[in-house]
Amino acid sequence: MATSPPFPTYPPGPEGLVLRHPHWWQRRWVRYGALITLLALSGLVILALVRRQTGTEGFLVGIGLAMLPVPWLIAAFRWLDRVAPGPWRNLIFAFAWGACAAALIAIVANSFATKWIATATADPASANTLGATVIAPIVEESAKAAAVLLVFLFRRRDFTGIVDGVVIAGITATGFAFTENILYLGTAFGTDQLTGDGGIASVTAATFFVRIVMSPFAHPLFTTLTGLGFGISALSAERQRVRRVLLPQCGLLLAMSMHAFWNGSSTFGEFGFFAVYGAFMVPVFGLLTWLAIWTRQRELRTVREELPAYVLAGWLGPAEPFALGSMAARRTARDYARHHHGRTAARAVAQYEAYATSLAFLRRRGRQGKAGADFVVRERELLDELWKRRDTARPALEYAARAAAPAWPVHAAPVATAWPGYGYPAAPYSVYNPYRS
Repeated sequence: MATSPPFPTYPPGPEGLVLRHPHWWQRRWVRYGALITLLALSGLVILALVRRQTGTEGFLVGIGLAMLPVPWLIAAFRWLDRVAPGPWRNLIFAFAWGACAAALIAIVANSFATKWIATATADPASANTLGATVIAPIVEESAKAAAVLLVFLFRRRDFTGIVDGVVIAGITATGFAFTENILYLGTAFGTDQLTGDGGIASVTAATFFVRIVMSPFAHPLFTTLTGLGFGISALSAERQRVRRVLLPQCGLLLAMSMHAFWNGSSTFGEFGFFAVYGAFMVPVFGLLTWLAIWTRQRELRTVREELPAYVLAGWLGPAEPFALGSMAARRTARDYARHHHGRTAARAVAQYEAYATSLAFLRRRGRQGKAGADFVVRERELLDELWKRRDTARPALEYAARAAAPAWPVHAAPVATAWPGYGYPAAPYSVYNPYRS
């Protein structure tokens, strides 16, 4: 293994130079603490507001019914993110922001704006229509987009492309829809309690059918357009500053427009809702689903195309690019490690797969001239993480490659010196720099 450190070294500064410690507000635990406190307070306030409007019984019914689509939506976004899974802390933050902070901003701002318009125009009916079709889309999509922006700015290494944008946006919107559904379903249940309605003819059943059965993907679909804009921006070169700024804004405007069109469907006549649902929402949902799956397959192809350079440099085993570029082979490798060495080994293989995928994406950006100034440092960090886990991961990946495609051609190792039983070089060559390719 190369002995150079995975980070740049600098000569010592002038004698007597003292490095200043960061201010207290710049410390990580302070920032995390402030963020957790903000989200917790937002959650308590929004829950209190919703409970006051729905009543305790309606609140509990609303939570139970609103929870039903959440695991399915989160599982769908996690499946999409399996090629290069982001850390759980980003997903937890996104869901908490949508369910707490974004929902609180929306309920307060929407109520204030609608009441102000009703007072100014003396027309409450028009104010409600304007609030639903104009104010709500602008406020809600902006509040949800804030979570995507925060991850984009402060977790840039975890935000590398379209899939990351779609996943963060979708999880944020899932949290927002969860809180909103509690409000709508709890209110509907309270209405039924007053009128004595029940069964299929009740307001609760109708609300459940529209929001949970027919359109659980509505909010995730809107906000996904914002995430798409941020994802394409993340793929752009740093010198393309205008594009990097405009694309997220265009995605946000599309999300607002689609949200407004959906909310306004009830004003298009008796069957306006079903017409918009069938002619617009379903096709857009299908198109974005296809785009997300195509992007996922493109990421796997990137892994298969970029990693062979590290095989030739001696960092990876000959069969690893194929095994890492196949989700079935990855799963087989983890199962092999778990069966023979336990859960810790399976976790190490999963980490190896994630680091190798990040390395492939980094190299692709480098070849395209889109990598940042820290390319070499980041590449060395990833290679170092792979090297730490090679003894556990490589046998599992070799087995997975043989099991998935026994006849698949592999790249020959560049030197004859090998580790016992593997045929890999005893130490890798110098780091492969795509800027020199």
